[in-house]
Amino acid sequence: MNFSLSQIPDRKIKPRQSGLTMVMDKGLSVEEARNFMSATNPHVDIIKLGFGTSFVTPNLKEKLEIYRSYDIPVYFGGTLFEAFLIRNQFEDYINVCKEFGISYMEVSDGSITIPHAEKCGYIEKLTKYGTVLSEVGSKDAAHIIPPYKWIELMRAELEAGSTYVIAEAREAGNVGIYRGSGEVREGLVQEILTQIPAEQIIWEAPQKAQQLYFIELVGCNVNLGNIAPTEVIPLETMRIGLRGDTFNLYLDKKENA
Repeated sequence: MNFSLSQIPDRKIKPRQSGLTMVMDKGLSVEEARNFMSATNPHVDIIKLGFGTSFVTPNLKEKLEIYRSYDIPVYFGGTLFEAFLIRNQFEDYINVCKEFGISYMEVSDGSITIPHAEKCGYIEKLTKYGTVLSEVGSKDAAHIIPPYKWIELMRAELEAGSTYVIAEAREAGNVGIYRGSGEVREGLVQEILTQIPAEQIIWEAPQKAQQLYFIELVGCNVNLGNIAPTEVIPLETMRIGLRGDTFNLYLDKKENA
């Protein structure tokens, strides 16, 4: 940090297993990626190349090399995994990850239907090639999954070898763990946390109010995902009480009386 302030909560330091900020890159150029890293790299833990953007991104290997130079893992969005799978190209997906030096892989079923035992089988297979993140929840707003099912699915995927389970919200934050308005389904989230360790969940939270909810609920070291590149620094200030929304969260009221 640039100067000393008391009463700042302890953020875990990188490389960290919790308190992760996962950023969604939806098509930054090579220069934008370089500038993004120069401004934010201490606060970024994982980068996702959103949905199928890696298929059409020019100079992809050059951009990946920039992220790699900062020791930040990158993975292709789960939609790309599903695109390979529905075309019966699972082995091709593995080969593409190898070709581009991708050691983090997302297994999801938000756009296609995969029997859950089969999904867990893919998770297990991919653990031989790197770190697996698996996403739970549908991108279809009409498909409401009850809390007990979320817990059941998350537990099974962690047991199959996922390092983290991602709670689906889409890039807009209006499905899955959220209502169409973006409001958190609080009962669902709190029930999940009674059974699944917070350290193993990445909550997709693209909206500021959603980020605030999870910081207040879990603490400054909650894992948050689908963060826009321009929101990394603002999020970090919110995590540690240097933004109006959390200004009083960590202050010792006696000391400041």
